[in-house]
Amino acid sequence: MAATGSNGNAGDYFIDRHLREGRGDRLAFVDPWRSLTYGELAEKSARFAAGLRAAGIERERRIALLMLDTIDFPIAFWGALRAGIVPVPINTLLPPDIVRYIIEDSRAAALVISAPLLAPLKPVLSSPGLCRLIISAPTEPEGDFDGFLGDVGSIEPPVECSADEVAFWLYSSGSTGAPKGVRHVHSSLRATADTYAMQVLGIAPDDLMFSAAKLFFAYGLGNSMTFPMAVGAASVLLPERPTPDAVLATMGRYRPTIFAGVPTLYAALLAHPEIGPGAGSERLRRCISAGEPLPEHIGTRWRDTVGSDILDGLGSTEMLHIFLSNRPDDIRYGTTGKPVPGYEVCILDDSGAEVAVGEPGELVVRGPSAAEGYWNQRDKSRRTFRGEWTHTGDTYTRDADGYYRYCGRSDDMLKVGGIWVSPFEVEEALIGHAAVLESAVVGHPDSDGLIKPKAFVVLQRNAPRDDPAGLTAALQDHVKDRIGVWKYPRWIEFCDSLPKTATGKIQRYKLRDAG
Repeated sequence: MAATGSNGNAGDYFIDRHLREGRGDRLAFVDPWRSLTYGELAEKSARFAAGLRAAGIERERRIALLMLDTIDFPIAFWGALRAGIVPVPINTLLPPDIVRYIIEDSRAAALVISAPLLAPLKPVLSSPGLCRLIISAPTEPEGDFDGFLGDVGSIEPPVECSADEVAFWLYSSGSTGAPKGVRHVHSSLRATADTYAMQVLGIAPDDLMFSAAKLFFAYGLGNSMTFPMAVGAASVLLPERPTPDAVLATMGRYRPTIFAGVPTLYAALLAHPEIGPGAGSERLRRCISAGEPLPEHIGTRWRDTVGSDILDGLGSTEMLHIFLSNRPDDIRYGTTGKPVPGYEVCILDDSGAEVAVGEPGELVVRGPSAAEGYWNQRDKSRRTFRGEWTHTGDTYTRDADGYYRYCGRSDDMLKVGGIWVSPFEVEEALIGHAAVLESAVVGHPDSDGLIKPKAFVVLQRNAPRDDPAGLTAALQDHVKDRIGVWKYPRWIEFCDSLPKTATGKIQRYKLRDAG
């Protein structure tokens, strides 16, 4: 079968197109031990596809990928797509029982797993009938992953398929329940590259991308894989957890031009004693953030300390990547910016009517990368995907200049004294105090049963701890001065850490349950 360039399989656009246009020798991926050119990726992903076929994995079956960020991830992901098989990346930080749930729920016929992750999962993986094939991938240049790759005389093109055919699944973080399988089609990958990557991020062929956010979820998948691959650029992969030390070491070693993180990581990096211009890379020209809203204080401190602005944006697993964002020439810290070209957003009240400027409501979005739906979750699919519109569950306001500001999840908003209060606004004010590293705000009943804000605060390493009552009063006064006297937290509880999902989002419901 000859490659024509018209194949709807995403592998043709993101890999084979580069070979046809003479970019096969360009670097695609580098990890701490190995590197991969576009030509090598084409050859190895074709061999992986052949290995899957030889193992009897049929087209449209699912295979689970429980893999660290090394060059083996793109080989397996694109190899599956080339064969018409559906890869299902799994968060490597999930506990074994959730991993088992996802494998069972997706009915994965095979599991590709990075060798260091095998030991704690052996009791789960030994369960009868879980999946018939387990493929171990090394994190260094030894092991049996290469042995699985099939022999091919020449690089076979990806199987012909429709651009509307399901290509891969991603499981939602499951912060309020069991994870949901989100099904995405082939065309969604290019849609996010054509919109956000090209028109907002401005990625170019000579860029080197480094994303602390991992490949197993939507934000990292675009950052590390589809965005650089859309233009023939390269990506640095970090298999270990993105601690500030590991991130700064990677920045210094590879000198990327674009960095992608989350607000919690940016805050931790700013607290690191070695942070400075370029964060270790003198070539750094752009930074992006998503996953949770970026507080204004962190954005401005990063710009002043590192010398690069952070483009804060909003995306979701259901929309695959960022659809609302600040832009390099249009940044307003404290907001999520404006819609990415190609997407429409609006804010609705409880009756489904569009709200007035400045009024809060649920943000809904429509655009080319919306998921097909949830796997085996018909009611939830109907509530989230309504015609062309995807309901995000996020509460937003829009100001007169067209900038969108996050207020919290729809079930997080507080009504205090008859006035709506955004927990995120209170959190942002708290983080603006020099003593505070992280904060989370939830509703808590007072002695009369009326709901008021309660804050959980993680202090900076060098913050004074000898006078908790005095610090509490100082933080309360700080919030009153910043955002209004009725919004201050009536109670402040100091803690060592905040409960978070495996992708780093704060689990406020656990704080509410804890009282």
